[in-house]
Amino acid sequence: MNLIIMFAVLIVLLIFGVPIAFSIGGSGIIYMLLSQPSFLLSLPQRIWSGTNSFIIIAMPLFMIAGELMNHSGLTKRLIDFSLLLVRPIKGGLAEVNIIASMIFGGITGSSVADTSAIGSILIPDMIEKGYPREFSTGVTVASSTMGMIIPPSIPMLMYAMVSGASVGKLFLAGVIPGVLVGVFQLVYTFIIARKRKYPQEHGDISTREVLHIAKEGSLAVLMPLLIIITVSFGIATASESAGIALLYAVILGFFVYRELKVKAVIQSLKKTAIMTSSIMIIGGFTMVFTWALAIEQVPGAIASFLLNSSIPYWVVLLLLDLLILLLGTFIDVVPCILLIAPIFLPVMRQLGMQELQFGLILVVGLAIGLVTPPVGMCLNVGSKISGLSITKIFKAALPFLICNVLVLLLVTFVPAVSLYLPSLL
Repeated sequence: MNLIIMFAVLIVLLIFGVPIAFSIGGSGIIYMLLSQPSFLLSLPQRIWSGTNSFIIIAMPLFMIAGELMNHSGLTKRLIDFSLLLVRPIKGGLAEVNIIASMIFGGITGSSVADTSAIGSILIPDMIEKGYPREFSTGVTVASSTMGMIIPPSIPMLMYAMVSGASVGKLFLAGVIPGVLVGVFQLVYTFIIARKRKYPQEHGDISTREVLHIAKEGSLAVLMPLLIIITVSFGIATASESAGIALLYAVILGFFVYRELKVKAVIQSLKKTAIMTSSIMIIGGFTMVFTWALAIEQVPGAIASFLLNSSIPYWVVLLLLDLLILLLGTFIDVVPCILLIAPIFLPVMRQLGMQELQFGLILVVGLAIGLVTPPVGMCLNVGSKISGLSITKIFKAALPFLICNVLVLLLVTFVPAVSLYLPSLL
């Protein structure tokens, strides 16, 4: 009964717009008051344990490295580099948008940052060249979902914190699914752009310009490769790799591109501090909620039910995907990971699933939630840039999201999609 009250309080608080951290924490505290008031004495320790992790040090470092790269004129250079890549296939700005998002996501680890940076340049540019406003915004928000799948990934760090999974193996596990999302979206865009006769990029470019663009773009692409190599091969921990990425961003911004200013560094520090503290508060209060679930032995009860029932394994996997998509529609990525992982990871382990595959199912599924109303953080950013309603943007993005769903099904039902690269180590 107390557990039902806890979930009811959580739902009511969320409906009334109470911030997710306080909704989760408040419902957990009410459970403690009703069941075991003496447990409240351990509450500060539990909240602290939700944020006291060596892995979490990497999160603000990756965030600020991405912010500094963005302030260094990275976005324009990546777009020029992507234009260079699509010229041989006579692609247009829609293909450029997807390729740039793929690379940019490997630098910032954030889909929302991807939408903001890429969209602020490419959406107006695409509209000016004759692309419909809805299509321009739809492809931007949908392609930005790769930002949290391709390493480094902030959600993967949070999952590693609660699951104990290797950050390096998680990063490697995200490479194939992230690239597949980009490839599927590129194929769809290539077909639809020619069917609707969208503009293509033409014009000659000198060899000198090609070399200059390739050099500046390659320097940016090296950053995610540096992170993956150093973490995956044990050269550095996730936190140390994040520090290396930050140093690389500083050197590139101040001494190579020479566009990074001290004022931008201060702004980046402020933004990173706010984002990091928000995530840590959510993590701390989520620990109270999951503690209540552990007291009631919810994961064990779910596992026993599934193991003793005659439900086929493929049906369980399908239900898991549907649950992730449903929760991702209403709850932001990090709180969702902190809520779902402690409950369902033990269950799926007992059913034979590896923690890396479960983590990628979570990340790929929740990435779709960033582009689905009503919460849809990327939708909201796209709406501010384009001036369109989130409903119109969602309709335009829907065909691209089908590509994401196909990759989610592949990750769910074909373990090798996420486990092949980590198995090489």
